[in-house]
Amino acid sequence: MGSNQAAVSFLTNVARAAFGLGVAATALNSSLYTVDGGQRAVIFDRLRGVMEETVGEGTHFLVPWLQKPYIFDIRTRPHSFSSISGTKDLQMVNLTLRVLSRPEVPRLPYIFRHLGLEYDEKVLPSIGNEVLKAVVAQFNADQLLTERPHVSALVRESLIKRAKEFNILLDDVAITHLSYGAEFSRAVEQKQVAQQEAERSKFVVMKADQERRAAIIRAEGESEAAKLISEATAAAGMGLIELRRIEASREIAGTLSRNPNVAYLPGGQQALLALNPAMLGGR
Repeated sequence: MGSNQAAVSFLTNVARAAFGLGVAATALNSSLYTVDGGQRAVIFDRLRGVMEETVGEGTHFLVPWLQKPYIFDIRTRPHSFSSISGTKDLQMVNLTLRVLSRPEVPRLPYIFRHLGLEYDEKVLPSIGNEVLKAVVAQFNADQLLTERPHVSALVRESLIKRAKEFNILLDDVAITHLSYGAEFSRAVEQKQVAQQEAERSKFVVMKADQERRAAIIRAEGESEAAKLISEATAAAGMGLIELRRIEASREIAGTLSRNPNVAYLPGGQQALLALNPAMLGGR
């Protein structure tokens, strides 16, 4: 009987010790929290509110129930959003903007107090649309293409300044997409077609002008050649004409002599010479 009571007492003590250890382990676990790499923590105290100190990486202690950590990711993160804006010449243009943002670490308590953990989703789309509309309204639709680097620089400068007011740092700002409405796209296409037609017409006019100049030069050359022949004929008299006639007769006689279908009449050279003028005159 005494041994049973001792065993029960021993088991009771063991149970109490185990319970105490469990409670202690739970209390210890609830009083520890870990901040991973690329993160920072902001502590909310039920008595004092949001603590002004930002907690860095590592494992840290806190008072259970009284304090609670809120973890911020301070690494650079991408965000994209689109905006339909009106240009200076009242054309609608659709732009997509991509930004790389991160919070200003020393100001994390202020960000948490006023914006919460989703600070970037609350701020960036609104100020991005605001900046895009303000910058696009300064340019005509075609200038957004011809002056795109200048437009991007203005958007970047304005957006960085606006984000700084909310303690957000922007590492990069870029316009990734730009498109126009259907009416403006048709107008641009028609303008390109008109320019191509104008260039084609200009080429046709230049070609006609070159052909006209070539015809004038050709005519002047033929006129000069005729003039020289006329002067040479006048200077040589009938002798040059007779010489050309003899050369022509000789050429015809040579051609006929090589033709097997030509029959020669008796009479020798005189008959052949008499035949040549007839052929020249008849055919």
